[in-house]
Amino acid sequence: MNYNGAPGLEFGGDNTDLDPAVLRELPAGSNVVSTEGHGVSFWANTGRIDVELEDGSELSFFIKVLSGEIGSKMVKVEFESMKAIHSVTPDFAPKPIAYGPYDSLPDTYFFLCEFREMVDDQLPEPEEFTRKLATLHQKSQSPTGKFGFHTTTYAGNLPQMVEWEDSWEVFFAKSLRHALDLEMQAKGPDPELDALVPILFETVIPRLLRPLETEGRSVKPSLVHGDLWYANSGVDVETGGSLIFDACCFYAHNEYEFGQWKPSCNRFDDKYVKAYHQRVNRSAPEEDYDGRIDLYKLRFNTHVSALFFDNQTLREQVLGDIRDLVSRYGNPAQETRL
Repeated sequence: MNYNGAPGLEFGGDNTDLDPAVLRELPAGSNVVSTEGHGVSFWANTGRIDVELEDGSELSFFIKVLSGEIGSKMVKVEFESMKAIHSVTPDFAPKPIAYGPYDSLPDTYFFLCEFREMVDDQLPEPEEFTRKLATLHQKSQSPTGKFGFHTTTYAGNLPQMVEWEDSWEVFFAKSLRHALDLEMQAKGPDPELDALVPILFETVIPRLLRPLETEGRSVKPSLVHGDLWYANSGVDVETGGSLIFDACCFYAHNEYEFGQWKPSCNRFDDKYVKAYHQRVNRSAPEEDYDGRIDLYKLRFNTHVSALFFDNQTLREQVLGDIRDLVSRYGNPAQETRL
């Protein structure tokens, strides 16, 4: 956890004291009525702030607090990611308000956004959820026309490689290489990885991704949430509409999003994939679709294995993913479909 405490400013327990930096971001004349812990995070302390406005109406805010240098980066990239999503699909994400350091405590940082009450333990309805997701992917426009993001984003408390690249194949290979480096730093070397990884990069990735950008085909850089598992989604109590949050965005192949839907921990099943593709066709060549999604799944599983360094089962999962991809697509004769 990237949170070292905030003495005197913890949420709940009848405490209504907030750091001056947070107070400045609330509407002028607000009176803080209550604070409470809200939600669950592996990395941060999260809470709800209820205020009374000058006209007597009430308003609520969500706050996330982290510590240290990494915490300062995490609040910034969550703000930038949620701002990017909200600018394209404002009905799909809570509006981000501010981020920055506390005034009264050193090395303590916050992210503030509007509060949206969500239905407990309810998944979004597939048709409505995937309609909004498809809109995000299709309407978003990379500011450079390339794949990447304007600032390094963090999935959990580890950075992602998001440097701008013209080619999706090149971008993805660099992103996966970065995730594998983090994973091996966390869990140590492995002789089987040493044997399989060169095949993965020299044969499997070109075989599955190069056809997307050859023979007149191209990939649109689409804004992706970046960590869209079910726990980063919800259903708005007031509107009944679906919401997403806790993003670590970049511009990617839209199908990359679904690599996170493959691991068994997720609950976005085939109904969601089918509903999405009723609106958005699979990229050509369609016969490579399953292989591409399994490759994207490997990227997510690798990063998760790096995050939870004491869980050896996650290393075995990564190895299993690579074995499978190499067995299916590791024949050099199939390196490209040109």
